[in-house]
Amino acid sequence: MPQKQAPPPLQVDTVRVVLAGMALWAVALVVLLLLGDRVDRMWTWTCVAAIGLAVLGLGVMRLQDRRGRHD
Repeated sequence: MPQKQAPPPLQVDTVRVVLAGMALWAVALVVLLLLGDRVDRMWTWTCVAAIGLAVLGLGVMRLQDRRGRHD
């Protein structure tokens, strides 16, 4: 049985994807802050952690771009 060739990799702007995800987490954080005590604080901290990890990820991507290792 002949094997099919793998398709070429997709060209994705990862910075744009991370920024879009970070924006969604920021919107969720604002909604949770507006809801106040009606929601568990765990969700608020989840949003804060996700935004922080996105910022960290953007920093790593910038560092990789500077070093020329970005695919």
